[in-house]
Amino acid sequence: MVWPGLAFLLVFSYVPMYGVLIAFKEYDLFEGVIGSPWVGFVHFREFFNDPNFLNVLRNTLAINLLGLVLGFPAPILFALFLNEISSKRFKSFVQTVSYLPHFVSWVIFGGLMLTVLSPSNGALNGLLLQLHLIDEPINFMAKTNLFWFIMVGMEMLKGIGWGAIIYIAAIAGVDQEMYEAAKIDGANRFQKIRYVTMPAIMGTVVIMLIFAISSILNTGFEQVMVMQNALNLDVSETIDTYVYKVGLSEMRYSYSTAVGLAKSVVALVLLFGANYVSRKISDSSLF
Repeated sequence: MVWPGLAFLLVFSYVPMYGVLIAFKEYDLFEGVIGSPWVGFVHFREFFNDPNFLNVLRNTLAINLLGLVLGFPAPILFALFLNEISSKRFKSFVQTVSYLPHFVSWVIFGGLMLTVLSPSNGALNGLLLQLHLIDEPINFMAKTNLFWFIMVGMEMLKGIGWGAIIYIAAIAGVDQEMYEAAKIDGANRFQKIRYVTMPAIMGTVVIMLIFAISSILNTGFEQVMVMQNALNLDVSETIDTYVYKVGLSEMRYSYSTAVGLAKSVVALVLLFGANYVSRKISDSSLF
């Protein structure tokens, strides 16, 4: 039963690593990977010396750090909320509704969000006008100070249900006798969550946090590209979108591979660093 999984990893994860060589070469389609001339770290230096480097790095880190602070706790809180629902039918309904956005592509989901945020006939502007909170419609996608929050909010809305699955499973494995003992001791619902549920799932939380920290440079290409426009480009250009425009669109494959490899190295360092800190602080770690 393990062989299909190993074969999948071999074909799609390990064999393609051969192509990483072009990050250190001036790749030529006709010469191939082996025949292309070596240039060393030229493409890495080119990216780090690019005038747009600091801006795209700032945007990438800002969106991901904001997502880590606001978005990471959201599935945990949602799972705790679901665990407190006594009606199984209502609980199942809420779970199903929360899962649905995950299966919608970012192109469709982003289009829906653009419609909701539209200054002409958007639902959000209409609601704010009806409540007399604003005097005229707001062009949300032109507000550079709101773009990062919009992206994080979209990510939370789309992924909160799916992200809560692992925490729901962890909560389901908590010994029910611990809840009974806490009830006998006079604990209310919030105290049960604080002293029983959270300590029981803390190992899962720590592991997911380590993964989140290691992927802090992976903003995601589709959602940013869908919401990006000329008015918010200064705060929406991330490493992924920039590499697509400069590297792939202009067929600079070596350049785009070098940037991707640099991101992977940083992710590996962050993974080991977060794992080390976690092991020292909480005795919970991946390895």
